[in-house]
Amino acid sequence: MPALTFDHLSFTWPDGSAALSGVSGTFGAGRTGLVGRNGSGKSTLMRLAAGELAPTAGHIARDGDVAYLPQRLTLDVDRPVADLLGVGRALTALRAIESGDVDPAHFDAVGDGWDVEARAHVALAEAGLPPDALDRTVGTLSGGEAVLVAVAGIRLRAAAITLLDEPTNNLDRDARLSLHEMVRAWRGALVVVSHDLALLELMDDTAELYGSELTVFGGPYSQWRAWLDGEQEAAAQAERDADRALKKEKRQRVEAEVKLARRARTARKAEAEKRVPKIVAHGRRMAAEVSAGRLSTEMREKEAAAREARETAGSRLRDDDAVRIDLPDPGVSSGRRIATLRSGERAWVIQGAERVALTGPNGAGKSTLLRALLGMGDGRGHGPGDVPGQEPAAELHVEHVGYLPQRVDGLDEDATVLEVVRAAAPHTPDRELRNRLARFLLRGATVDRPVRTLSGGERFRVALARLLLADPPPQLLILDEPTNNLDIDTAEQLLEALRAYRGAVLVVSHDEAFLARLAPDLELELRDGALSERVPAH
Repeated sequence: MPALTFDHLSFTWPDGSAALSGVSGTFGAGRTGLVGRNGSGKSTLMRLAAGELAPTAGHIARDGDVAYLPQRLTLDVDRPVADLLGVGRALTALRAIESGDVDPAHFDAVGDGWDVEARAHVALAEAGLPPDALDRTVGTLSGGEAVLVAVAGIRLRAAAITLLDEPTNNLDRDARLSLHEMVRAWRGALVVVSHDLALLELMDDTAELYGSELTVFGGPYSQWRAWLDGEQEAAAQAERDADRALKKEKRQRVEAEVKLARRARTARKAEAEKRVPKIVAHGRRMAAEVSAGRLSTEMREKEAAAREARETAGSRLRDDDAVRIDLPDPGVSSGRRIATLRSGERAWVIQGAERVALTGPNGAGKSTLLRALLGMGDGRGHGPGDVPGQEPAAELHVEHVGYLPQRVDGLDEDATVLEVVRAAAPHTPDRELRNRLARFLLRGATVDRPVRTLSGGERFRVALARLLLADPPPQLLILDEPTNNLDIDTAEQLLEALRAYRGAVLVVSHDEAFLARLAPDLELELRDGALSERVPAH
């Protein structure tokens, strides 16, 4: 029996833009990986399935209760960790009872869960956190820690259906492996939205949301991808064959029409010159015209059929737009000092167009170090390795810096896409901004939508556009987990753009494949409050 069934499901945002239109399909009782391009509506479909949104039209059937891990989980920085685990209400009631409050509502909230605090501590330990983290807020956790806590909470709940939207975002290698083990042993129906190829290989089925059509393939991502590539190759060959057939029919029609025109001219000439009896000449001319009309109709029908066959074959081919990221030249010379990172008595100077990777486990302080470099921490630029009375551990030497934070939470939620980007490039005409945003696949009505209505991938592209379209262009790009929420094709475009960029790049990432292809000049690892140099993996 299907765990989730969608029947002609549609959803339209309050501004009138359609997110989904007539989606039908089912997710089975096993593990399903949901894939699709950024903006295709995957997160919207998950929110509808979870009951966070109500469909504009259509119906959803759920075979049991639903637990949901949203893509934008880490943006709610003031949320208590206990709530993230799903035990906040019961824990508050239990502590009230322990303090002497005998309100019956507290006993109802606790139910049979008198061991809720002990179970919460076990879940926190699985996420690598101490028991006192239960009384902290999400904002005190790293992005990876927050995700692991949320997944641990979902496991505690043991819902019949679980929806995970980009669960490996921000997770380091060990945490990803832990999540993979959870997925392998998952009980109940599981739907995972992800661009993590290793995670998608653990799925029983692969579903794709493409053009508001939901299709399900029996097998993991690699098998589905091989099938899709083969299908597209066959469609391309069918289109080529149909195109050749159409050209042949056109050529034969033209040749036939030329021959018929010659016969008609011959018949008219014979009639005019009275070389044969008038009645015979007239009959020949009429027969030629009838034959010409019949043959012309037949030939045009064949040509129309060939044209329809070509259009049918062409409709199977995908014509997906791709993000085109062209970074400006910031004019950084090879000897220009960009930034200095220190740890104890060691120092590393970033200069020229160097690419530097910063790695380390979740919670090591990588994002904190980036904020310290930008002077966003305690205001003094302090970071790991600081010694009282010595220089800060992170120091900038340039003025124009572009920063893409891990949580992408610095966007004005009520502003439109155009307004957000215009603020970074106030002197660029709106028409030019719209043209440039189109290269990020942000076009048409999307440009005028409020940021709060965007998918995770769309939000990231807005943040990236604001960063890369800034005037003047940044001399240093600081990117914190830049491949989060990006589809595979867009991540590839970003990689190529960074490799061609003529400024400096400092990137934090747990995506080992991405870093290997970026081929950084320097890789620094932050662990236990200290920086150390690693040999790049490439």
